[in-house]
Amino acid sequence: MSYIMLDRDGVINKDSDAYIKSPEEWKPIPGSLEAIALLHKNGFKIVVITNQSGLGRGLFSLETLSQMHTKMQQSVEAEGGEIESIYFCPHGPDEGCGCRKPRPGLLKTFAREKGVELNGIPFVGDTLKDIEAAVAVGAQPILVKTGKGAKTWETNPSIGVPVFEDLYDAAKYIVLGK
Repeated sequence: MSYIMLDRDGVINKDSDAYIKSPEEWKPIPGSLEAIALLHKNGFKIVVITNQSGLGRGLFSLETLSQMHTKMQQSVEAEGGEIESIYFCPHGPDEGCGCRKPRPGLLKTFAREKGVELNGIPFVGDTLKDIEAAVAVGAQPILVKTGKGAKTWETNPSIGVPVFEDLYDAAKYIVLGK
């Protein structure tokens, strides 16, 4: 089985500049749950790689983050999909950790724990940080225009990676291309 790495906020669920701070605020982007189900049904294992600095900023607790992730996983399962693992960075942008995207620490942790090579594994994101993290480890970056993706595309039109309207369109591309 092949893996697919997905960013969370702006790719799977609606993003907010005020952060997603509770399960009630976690709302899937239309088609994203079906996209994960499509990938799963076609033999892909889904891993979520996400910066969650709201945790380090005290905007929500680890328990609340766990509740958000439980809601996400149950929502995906209700559509016939599955998320195998979730990797998150709780640090703020000024803490200098190696796990906060664009640094590739979370991706390397995933690769080490699962015993996989990152070269060529698709990583779907909506920000330049997601693209940079994927490039740093030889993964295949894919940009979606949901979340911050349209702005990322607008400010980086020669980014040189596949660009799709949303996760569902990216999933169709991945399934047909693999």
